Amino acid sequence: MTRRLGLLLGTLLLLWGAAAYPAYALGGERAVVFSAVALLLCLAPASLTMFWAEWTFRRAPQHYLMMVLGATGVRMFVVLGAALAVNRAEAYFRDRSFWVWVLVFYLVTLAVEVVLLLAGRTSPDRP
Repeated sequence: MTRRLGLLLGTLLLLWGAAAYPAYALGGERAVVFSAVALLLCLAPASLTMFWAEWTFRRAPQHYLMMVLGATGVRMFVVLGAALAVNRAEAYFRDRSFWVWVLVFYLVTLAVEVVLLLAGRTSPDRP
């Protein structure tokens, strides 16, 4: 489990690093700050839901659907709520490009998390 969490963190940091220079070239320092905050806002719930998924995969299969739906709701609620709180609390983040970065890192984080969760999984029907 810690291996997958480490891979999640490492992959997302690498992707942010790859996006940092183009962000700086297109939007300056402000875009880099927006992208870093968006990454942090998305990373916390992704880690939580990955931990929950790993715990569920070790339990009975009838809990998979509840975990998938619950994790989706938790992730979306936490990311959007935290981004809205940051947006409302600090005038620096009251820019449309901040929301674009939140959307980009939300989708990237979701994709990386799904790939890591499904990698190496076998069907419960197969031995």
